[in-house]
Amino acid sequence: MLSYSLNIELKYNSPWTYALMFLQMHLYTGLFITSHDAMHGTVLPSNQKINHFVGRICAVLFMFNNYNKMLRKHHEHHKFVGTDKDPDFHKGNENFFVWFYHFAKEYVSIWQIILAAGTFNLLKLIIPGENLVIFWIIPSFMSMFQLFFFGTYLPHRGLHDEGNIHHSRSQKQNHFIAFVTCYFFGYHYEHHDSPHTPWWQLWKKKTI
Repeated sequence: MLSYSLNIELKYNSPWTYALMFLQMHLYTGLFITSHDAMHGTVLPSNQKINHFVGRICAVLFMFNNYNKMLRKHHEHHKFVGTDKDPDFHKGNENFFVWFYHFAKEYVSIWQIILAAGTFNLLKLIIPGENLVIFWIIPSFMSMFQLFFFGTYLPHRGLHDEGNIHHSRSQKQNHFIAFVTCYFFGYHYEHHDSPHTPWWQLWKKKTI
């Protein structure tokens, strides 16, 4: 799909162009979700070496992320959710963009930016630059905001009930919307309650 998108003639007045852009965003998000599942050992539970290998490949394809760094910080998030030790949590200003800035500082490195910029300029030698922007750069940024919004901001912002041990909330039960928006990642309380459930079975944990 990406190969097809990067080589088609761009038509900004065609709805197909924007449909492809959003489809690329969805598939790009799927890369992270697969890497995330690998962090919980659920991509291939019977062989953790292959499981983490797949996770590393998906992390690199998701804008050159460092899988080992993500693995460590994600397990810190689960262990210390909603506390000062939670790398995903921002206790100060809960404005979306302020929180996203602090979130990004935890995960994005200068090396990722250098590698992404270098790859973009190399690919421009064989692929139209406009196509790279529309079907790679923009979908990747949209995916980052999508994951943060449905997987961190909405579930963890604000106050939670005293008995909420995961300091998390979930979106309302609608399996189609939950899949389209973020591969069921919006069922976030259920994920924290059952972290070893892979994304494609998480909907089964949603009861209300």
